[in-house]
Amino acid sequence: MMTRLLRGLPEGGGARDRVAELYWQAFGAQLGPALGPAAAGRRFIAAHLDPDRALTAVSPDGRVLGVVGFQLAGRGLIGGDTAAVRAEYGQVRGLWRAYLLALSQRTPARGELVLDGIAVDRSEPGLEVEALLLEGVEAVAAEQGCRRVRLDVAAGDTAARARYEGLGFRAVRVPRTPWPRDVLGFGAVTTLHRSVPPQPGT
Repeated sequence: MMTRLLRGLPEGGGARDRVAELYWQAFGAQLGPALGPAAAGRRFIAAHLDPDRALTAVSPDGRVLGVVGFQLAGRGLIGGDTAAVRAEYGQVRGLWRAYLLALSQRTPARGELVLDGIAVDRSEPGLEVEALLLEGVEAVAAEQGCRRVRLDVAAGDTAARARYEGLGFRAVRVPRTPWPRDVLGFGAVTTLHRSVPPQPGT
């Protein structure tokens, strides 16, 4: 049996906690100022995952090997409004954290599917899991009539950029963020695009 692609999250078996763990491993450095410490961040992510905005790669024995989130209709992989953030982190400190989360929000251009990030088990060799997840992303993008997929990575993360370029993305710009570097740990992002092949009959 081979790794399978699932729309949404597997049922039961601690799948939410597993996805939150993978996501924090991949993006904890960026999410830490808003959702840290790590235990609290993983707990918040697990509680507010939106299955309708996720694709997961699952091993034959049911273990989640990777997840990719995407944005549609104003919703992304991790939900949770200001009230939810304040409930988890406190009424005063939660306001600042909610503001930091809002800074990272991105607005898709017309015909563009924006990814919330790809997180894969670090013990998995090669790019097979990422490639499988991106096949699913392409299908979602095509269903929505999108011409391209967009992914943003921290500008200094050259390893991530090279990895995604190996998966068919190309860097198109490096915009600076509107906040100081020490707020979220980076001062610019690299925006990458991957074209969605035309579907039959379009």
